[in-house]
Amino acid sequence: MALRPERHFGALLTLVVALAFSGCAELERQGQLFSVPPPPQPEKPAPARQENRASVQHKELLAQFGGEYQAPAAERYLDAILVKLAQASDTPGQAAYKVTILNTPVVNAFALPSGNLYVTRGLLALAGDGSEAAAVMAHEIAHVTLRHSALRAEKEREAALISQAAGVIQSRQKGEEERSKQRLSVASFSRQQELDADEAGVKVTARAGYDPYGAARFLTALGRSSELRAALYGKRKESMGFDIMSTHPSTPERVSRAIAFARQIGAPGIGQRDRNGYLAAINGVAFGDDPMEGYVRDRKFTHPRMRFSFVAPEGFLLENSSEAVFGVRQADNEALRLDMVRNPPFDSLEAYVGSGWVDGLLPSSVKKLEVNGLSAVTAVARAGEWNFRLAVIQSGDYVYRLIFAVRSLTDEADKRFIESIMSFRRITPEEAREAHGLKISVISAGPGDTPDSLSAQMTTPNRPLEYFKLLNGLDENEALAPGERYKIVTE
Repeated sequence: MALRPERHFGALLTLVVALAFSGCAELERQGQLFSVPPPPQPEKPAPARQENRASVQHKELLAQFGGEYQAPAAERYLDAILVKLAQASDTPGQAAYKVTILNTPVVNAFALPSGNLYVTRGLLALAGDGSEAAAVMAHEIAHVTLRHSALRAEKEREAALISQAAGVIQSRQKGEEERSKQRLSVASFSRQQELDADEAGVKVTARAGYDPYGAARFLTALGRSSELRAALYGKRKESMGFDIMSTHPSTPERVSRAIAFARQIGAPGIGQRDRNGYLAAINGVAFGDDPMEGYVRDRKFTHPRMRFSFVAPEGFLLENSSEAVFGVRQADNEALRLDMVRNPPFDSLEAYVGSGWVDGLLPSSVKKLEVNGLSAVTAVARAGEWNFRLAVIQSGDYVYRLIFAVRSLTDEADKRFIESIMSFRRITPEEAREAHGLKISVISAGPGDTPDSLSAQMTTPNRPLEYFKLLNGLDENEALAPGERYKIVTE
């Protein structure tokens, strides 16, 4: 959870429900991987000493994605793949690419014309071997060599002009129809870009000596990851399917197309996978949240840098994001959100709660209380079919806002919410220093080992067996091979 400037949420309570029940502010949406970077913005006149555009973009990306993650072995491994991809590309004379690993568990990758290529440590955890990593990077480089970012920006400008003209010369209904057509045109154009980059990436990967089926395997893992998140956080599967307005094809479509591209090159079994080399390179890479930005262990959330912790009610699954901590209790249609703002300019917490940032507040429910030595106020609000128990807790320079959403605020449910609010506390400097994150550990399977026995060694917030199978690309009933190396998550 990162610090955010003060905002006034006219419909904050509705937002709690919308975000929590749509996958806990999921950042790793299906089909979002392999994103075309935003089109370059026109440069403003600047002093002669101003940094060049590539340097500015690099710093902006680091700031947006948690900074650079230092993993020398993984960087060397990926850079060596890039050398092979460059030699096999259609433009071997282009500037050499160099990888930067981003410190975020979100699965993503992108390349810039400057020669900077970015992969997240979340992607490194999901990829299963060198050919999968090569496929991702070849795909991103293809976006650059095919000029997709510039072409997409041109298409969007054209669509905007047509929509604007349609709104002037046609009726409102006809104008909206034309705008819908143009949005669809841009979406189709972008989906085709993804498929074109997939095809070009598979070809270059194969020419570089890697297994051309690596792209299909990685895309399959991406789809499985989305399905697991949907199962965990209550996001309905139909909401994750193909959207005709989406700028990316659905993952199943991309998998089938990637397999077809690979089959044009040869039958399965050709090319190098280098699973052992890849696993050795990522052994020890951090997994999940950066602990200094807050982390989840079971129902407990701890933020060492801000020095606080709280425990969610029984049955809640928590997820940390850059904006807030979200939680769901799927079976009972309950959700929560925790965020923080700098001390608002009000004389009291009661005045802040009643200042208008909460819709449906019941004024008679506003009450002062003390939470482990911290001043706090709690209240109840109603919006539509949802009821809310909320609390604001003052600690140092910040006010922490904890909101629970439930369809029916029974005495039993309210008691659980109050107990969770009362669990909020400051942690000691010693507790903050003891914070440590999770990491990828690579181990060998012994005779008799099974997915159950190895996943039992995993430290994950939930469902270790499912995560073990996902991280290792194992089918439902696939057995382990003695002596084979596998990824697990440990502290």
